[in-house]
Amino acid sequence: MKRFTKYIIIPLTLLLILNSCVSKKDVLYFQDIESLRGQQDSISYTTVIRPGDLLTITVSALNPETVLPFNPPLISTTTGDGSINSARQIQTYLVDKDGTIEFPILGTLALGGKTRQQATTFLKNKLSTYIKGPIINLRILNFTISVLGEVQRPGTFTVNDERVTVLEALGLAGDMTIFGEREKVQVIREENGKTIYAVLDFTSVDLINSPFYYLQQNDVVIVPPNSAQIQSSGFNRNTSVFISVAGIIISVISILIR
Repeated sequence: MKRFTKYIIIPLTLLLILNSCVSKKDVLYFQDIESLRGQQDSISYTTVIRPGDLLTITVSALNPETVLPFNPPLISTTTGDGSINSARQIQTYLVDKDGTIEFPILGTLALGGKTRQQATTFLKNKLSTYIKGPIINLRILNFTISVLGEVQRPGTFTVNDERVTVLEALGLAGDMTIFGEREKVQVIREENGKTIYAVLDFTSVDLINSPFYYLQQNDVVIVPPNSAQIQSSGFNRNTSVFISVAGIIISVISILIR
């Protein structure tokens, strides 16, 4: 029995060790972080309005009456105590495939391809004919990104401030799992009617200088499994736990039968 126990425990122990070993270079982010010291950010981030975007545009000015034709009407509701509350409806504008929207009074406006600041300036110039000192509040409602693959919480996330880095996207998804391939993270993007992609290396600070470091609306981030996870895809991820428990049980049996 002792010989049998020895022959069982030794292979189980070796298997457990091999299963538990993960190289530091496979899991650490920005391993050359010291090279980033003193460098300036070389990327300027801008959000560009694209076909399929859903916009809200609110116009305001010192004279409220002049902006009424350009905003949705106020909706009044009566509360239980008889008081009246007024709230403005949310008016949305869908950017057509040709990059245009239909705006009250002004008609068809080409906003596709413009940054939010450029679109705001464009609208101000158009509205200045009708309004003195117009103030434009323009937002993209459907700024979403998707994170898939070896992350804790894969899914699609809405970004309220229209600015998100690929690192922040991973944070929204709960970070990569230990099985994520950190050197081959993929970002898929639709740009000018074409699908483009990039492969990012999260172990290097060169990631920060990538044009894909800041995500655009509807980008998809995919974290592929590492080679160890691919090879062990036929096994349960809790194999190491089962091996540990089996080793303990066999050790106890060995002690009891001595």
